[in-house]
Amino acid sequence: MSAIDTVVVPIHRAGWPFIAAFAVVSLILGLLWVPLGWAGLVLTLWCVYFFRDPDRVTPTRPGLLVSPADGRVTMIVPAVPPKELGMGDKPLTRISVFLNVFNVHVNRVPADGTIVAAEYHKGTFVNAALDKASDENERMAFRQRLPDGREIAYVQIAGLVARRILWWVKAGQDVKAGERFGLIRFGSRTDIYLPDGVAPLVCVGQNAIGGETVLADLNSHEAQRVGDVRR
Repeated sequence: MSAIDTVVVPIHRAGWPFIAAFAVVSLILGLLWVPLGWAGLVLTLWCVYFFRDPDRVTPTRPGLLVSPADGRVTMIVPAVPPKELGMGDKPLTRISVFLNVFNVHVNRVPADGTIVAAEYHKGTFVNAALDKASDENERMAFRQRLPDGREIAYVQIAGLVARRILWWVKAGQDVKAGERFGLIRFGSRTDIYLPDGVAPLVCVGQNAIGGETVLADLNSHEAQRVGDVRR
């Protein structure tokens, strides 16, 4: 990777209509009053930044589950997977990653496997940082079978600002860890449900990088990790 590649990051194609709209509005505002034009330019540059889509280096050892999104780990709790996935009523460990408006919003597949189900649920738009967002908010849920037969689920959840969930994988499709599978506009959350008996390797408050940060190891017997804020 060259030095230029670390600075010039690709923009996801879903962002170009928004970037163009921001730029046109900024130009019009600038013609009306120059300070407004500068404000519009700042917002246009933020829009470019929001839709950045950098490549990621994904750990490929069998058994590793990587984060489906960039953001902060806000919750690790037992929870029942979305009912539309048909995974039963037994609570599984759920890791929630909250994305703010400055995070990369391209979502990535947590592990190799096959998509068993992909179900959209129309819901509300409460704050995605709240626990109830998993049940009440608009979401797109995926059930995936892993090579060893175990299953995981991961969910794109819209938030207060987000109003559009995009995805491009479907039931029956084979996927690989780190592969792009969707995007949420603008600010949101992703949940991942671990197989029964698998402990998370991250702590609440940690920052995750989609496609790179290892959230769990299916082949490990390590207990759930705990962490402290160090200043």
